[in-house]
Amino acid sequence: MKLIYRKRQAVALAAAVALCQARAYGQTNGPVAATTQTNVTQLGNTTVVGHLNEERSAIVPDLGATAYTISKLQIQAEAQGENAGFNELVLRAPGVAQDSAANGDLHVRGEHANLQYRIDDVLLPESISGFGLELDPRFVDSMQLITGSLPAQYGFRTAGVVDIQTKTGIENGGEAGIYGGSYDTVRPFVEYGGKDGKWTYFGDASYEHNALGIENTAGSSSAIHDDTDQYKMFAHASYLIDESSRLTFMAGASYSTFQVPNTPGQSPFVTNAIPGIPTFDSTQLNENQAEQNYYGIIAYQKSAGDLNYQFSAYGRSSRVHFEPDSVGDLFFNGVASDVARNLYSGGLQLDASYQLGEKHTIRGGFMFLDEYVAENNSSVAFNLDPATGAPTTLHAPIIDNHDIHGIFAGAYIQDEWKILPKVTLNYGARFDEFYSSFDRENQPSPRVNLIYQPTDSTTLHAGYSRYFTPPPPESIDIPTFSKYAGTSAATASTLADTVKSERANYFDAGISQKVTKELTLGVDGYYKSARNQLDDGLFGQTLILDAFNYQQGLVYGVEFTASYVKGGFSAYANVAYSVARGKDWNSSQFLFDPGDAAYVKDNWIYLDHDQRVTGSFGVSYAWKEHNGTTRVYCDALYGSGLRTDGTASDGSNIPNGASVPAYSSVSIGAEQMFKWAGKDHLRARVDVVNFTDNVYQLRTGEGVGVNAPQYGMRRGIFGTLSYLF
Repeated sequence: MKLIYRKRQAVALAAAVALCQARAYGQTNGPVAATTQTNVTQLGNTTVVGHLNEERSAIVPDLGATAYTISKLQIQAEAQGENAGFNELVLRAPGVAQDSAANGDLHVRGEHANLQYRIDDVLLPESISGFGLELDPRFVDSMQLITGSLPAQYGFRTAGVVDIQTKTGIENGGEAGIYGGSYDTVRPFVEYGGKDGKWTYFGDASYEHNALGIENTAGSSSAIHDDTDQYKMFAHASYLIDESSRLTFMAGASYSTFQVPNTPGQSPFVTNAIPGIPTFDSTQLNENQAEQNYYGIIAYQKSAGDLNYQFSAYGRSSRVHFEPDSVGDLFFNGVASDVARNLYSGGLQLDASYQLGEKHTIRGGFMFLDEYVAENNSSVAFNLDPATGAPTTLHAPIIDNHDIHGIFAGAYIQDEWKILPKVTLNYGARFDEFYSSFDRENQPSPRVNLIYQPTDSTTLHAGYSRYFTPPPPESIDIPTFSKYAGTSAATASTLADTVKSERANYFDAGISQKVTKELTLGVDGYYKSARNQLDDGLFGQTLILDAFNYQQGLVYGVEFTASYVKGGFSAYANVAYSVARGKDWNSSQFLFDPGDAAYVKDNWIYLDHDQRVTGSFGVSYAWKEHNGTTRVYCDALYGSGLRTDGTASDGSNIPNGASVPAYSSVSIGAEQMFKWAGKDHLRARVDVVNFTDNVYQLRTGEGVGVNAPQYGMRRGIFGTLSYLF
């Protein structure tokens, strides 16, 4: 893992070129000289493609932000390689806390989800919050997690930017194989890319079945009722109109089904209330969730002297459907809810840069996104005796459907000013508007970052950003309370103030020091003060997230990074300290217990995803032999524990007042490439995840927005066999 503060995007091109060359030596990262010699001039339109990639990166650089880069070779040197879940890659970056898949999966710098994803610098509209990861590491050539004080081009989702550069198909060829092992895992996959005249193209597809689709609710080695089937595909095509312009087309699709895992020994909500069913075994529950996502992107890029721009259009369709156990959910929860959410979105994006003399580069652009969400809810619950509150008969099905509409619009302008040869100031502002069927807000947001490079080996940066983060319409729950009155589906509170946009002041400063040619160290600190701090959680039995606000939020921390590369050996270490707190739930109050709400109104509490210390570590070594390349690796994750409820001295509950025990997970693996006719044609790989078979808990089932216990995966042994053609 390498920490990079880029001052000029030309460095990105040099690094990309060096990575291509490094494939032959198993190198995973490290310093690269801009004068590195390659054979790109022999690859026809590769030179033009590389130039346009450089120009595209220069349109939206991460000046002053903190960027953590993961190359394709680094992906291969981590647990499960390209067959890992996409979020497993992001977990190896500093300050990223692991969560259960059903609770949001990742938290960057003490934040709730609040991540934006970009593919080849084009915004990917967000999907409905779920736990089926639609993105596949197999189409990633390199990626960055960009955090800190973000430049003005990044709006709305600001905890971090996951910027993916795709494989392009410059070289004809592909790979087909099968991955499988523990937990009934089987995953056939195929990818292929190539070029034909002015066209370059790449695509991949996979199918996976396993018996651990969502984290186990118990600490056993296998879960009960946890099968999943997942289909994924991605396609990328680019057409060179001429040496200064091109069209790019991208499309992705995924369809996944999940069984919701069962917990033995659950306590019933009722007994003898369901005619003919006096009891129910909780291991026999049959809850399921299906998710599907489809998106398409078209982008036009033009490089005209000092002017560069990219104009994009995109569309998205997303659906999540939770199917309850119609009898078992009534028995244990008092309500069985069939919930479906459908999201349709489309938008436009323009980013442009203009070189104004030697000292100024002006950048500007806009984005527009229109979202429509259809919520369909059908619930069965018990009628309650008005006098005793005891369940009596079954109420007729309660139908509670809603449509939500939201528009995101933002524009920005900024100037990269080269004040002195070693000092760069990147300053600007953006204006964002959020208009929806439940809220309307806007905000101007200044941004400024200062980069100082006193020597070639030392880079310092400091910045301030004003952030405006609207709530995701797909996570808004607006129940019709009167429909549930007098039933076991009624909420303890009917207070439902509108979910509002978060407004925050964010400060960031850090230093990157190249100690030797091989060793780089970094430290970065941040502080955020927010009004209407956004969060989300799981309430009820469904696995669909609901959004809410804290009236005040405070998040701060520090990150330490180190990377070492020499020859075929590489190592990285990341350690982060973080604190995230909030006070006073001031929206969607019906989601919470009234006693907890009264406590939070007057007291600061830790956010449910607060984790004090987070760490990621890894080493790998690759060497060449006459018959191919061998790579071995070891990596590890550490967490001091997410939050759970605590108990005050008087016995009352403190929301998120305690944390689960600390945990660690160590993975090892090896990969062998075999040569035929002088080329790598066969890949064999073995991965052992959680090598020491640690039993560790991510969630207890208690805490704000936590509806089930979750355990990390026990030891798993997986193998990959593939053919490169």
